[in-house]
Formats: sequence, C-alpha cells, structure tokens
Amino acid sequence: MPDFTVNLAVPTFGAAPDGGWRSLLDLARTAEEAGIDRLVVTDHVVNGPDVASYPWGRFPTGPDADWLEPLTVLTAVAGCTERIRLSTGILVAPLRPAAVLAKTVATLDVLSGGRVDLGVGTGWQRAEFDAVGLDFVARGQLLTDTIAACRALWQGGPTDFESPTTSLSQVWCAPVPLQERLPVWFSGALHHRNLERIVTLGDGWIPIMGSTPEQIADGARTLRAAFREAGRQELPGVRLALAPTRGEDGRPDLAGCLEGVPALLEAGVTELHLNLRSLDPQGTDPAGACAALVEAVRPLRS
Repeated sequence: MPDFTVNLAVPTFGAAPDGGWRSLLDLARTAEEAGIDRLVVTDHVVNGPDVASYPWGRFPTGPDADWLEPLTVLTAVAGCTERIRLSTGILVAPLRPAAVLAKTVATLDVLSGGRVDLGVGTGWQRAEFDAVGLDFVARGQLLTDTIAACRALWQGGPTDFESPTTSLSQVWCAPVPLQERLPVWFSGALHHRNLERIVTLGDGWIPIMGSTPEQIADGARTLRAAFREAGRQELPGVRLALAPTRGEDGRPDLAGCLEGVPALLEAGVTELHLNLRSLDPQGTDPAGACAALVEAVRPLRS
C-alpha cells in the first residue's frame, strides 16, 4: 500500500471549547500522543456580513464568530509538541505581504524544528481583500506572486524579485526555513493556472471541497504527469478530505468513511484528511476520536 499521512483538522473558529481556546494546546498534545501525523488549521482575517454566499455549502459560523489567526495558533502548538507536523488548510496567503508572510513562516519553521507545511489559496470573500486594501479580482495573481516572492526570500542572501504585484530589491529575510524546501500546497480546482502554480512553486494539491473521489484520482494522475514533464523527480502530494459517514446509530462510522480509500491511495493520494468535529461532534472525547482514527487507518498502512 502506498505511503500516506493522517491529517486532523482542529476547530479554531466558532465558540471556544470548554476550557477556552488554550485547550487547543492540550488537544494538540493528545493528537500527537495518539499518532496523528499532521494538525491543520484554517484562516479568515475578517468576515463580511454575507457569509451565506460561501460557495461550498453552509458557512460554519456567523460573521461575528471567533476565527483564530492560524500561524499564531501553530506557533503556540509548536511550543508544546515535538513531532506532529503543522499545517494551514488553507491560509489566504494574498492577504499578507510577501515579506511578512515569508518571515512569519520561516520563524515558525525554525522554532518548530522544521515541521511546517503551508497550505494556501485565494480565498473567496471580497470583504477580506477590501479590509486590507487589495484588489479581490487580482487575488489569483496575488497568490502566485506572494508565494513566488516567499520562495525567493527563503533562499537567503540579498533578494531581488519583480512580479506584477510584488517588488523586492536587495533585501534580506532571515532566518530562512529550517527545511531545505518548505512544502507549499495550493488549494482549488486543478485548472491550468493552478496546475502551473503547483508545478512551478508548490509541492502538493488540496482539491476543492466537494470534489468527488473520481475527480481527485484524475487530478492526482494529471499532477503526477505534469511533474514528470517539468522534470521534477519528487511526487506531488495530494490531500483527500474524507466526508464523515455515520452508522445507523448516528455515531461516526470510520470503516465506512475509509471504504474507498485504498483505490485513491493507489491513484496518488498522499494525505487522508479528517475534521475532528466530524469524529467527535460534541467535543467530549477528542482523545478517543484521535485513537479511533489512528486505529482505523492501521490496516491501510500494512
């Protein structure tokens, strides 16, 4: 069976859990002890009033709910864990100036001992771009330029970089990431522009929410072929977000959830991604949910 990792998306938005938001640190330690490979947190800098326009179903909160800043959360998690990898899924990268993002992520990578994966996307809310004075229509170009500039800054030494939206001249941004190549994952549909981003700047693909297993398998094959054509020796990462499945008793059914996974692993999926709230809806037994997930995927690793 192909190698894969197990991701757990942890809630950093909505109502604070019992014990307040600091309980996320206990949760991170619990996930690490259970054997989860990667913690994933998401991002919104601000929310506009019309969250009902969310393109992928029902938005999980109202506009006034808490949304913790993800890189800050992961920095706190880095300080209380040792092994588990730390990821955004996704960070709306264009909202942050490239130099600021490069510095923040490199600092987190150094402090965590080289455990950062950066999942990025364009975002979907015009209100967020308006709030930071950026052109919502140009968000795709902004994403490309922001990550390209980060890549340049992470090389170390004096950096010169020029693109349609970002310009750097003879600047140093130190420290650089501890990892020789910090993994960057791009989210969204695998259209031509996104495919080019992943091949030239990225390391993995986060399929758009609601993608079918067939679409993900087809995309994985397309991406592998594009990497080979570009002369990249490594295989691209592909993240599979597993939809929650429930049994007749209404409880999470992990066996049913994982039923079609072997074929997708063979097709090129490298990460299985589940949301803690789908495993432990009431938030009463995160340790049990983490342990159950690790045990459920064990047969897939053999």
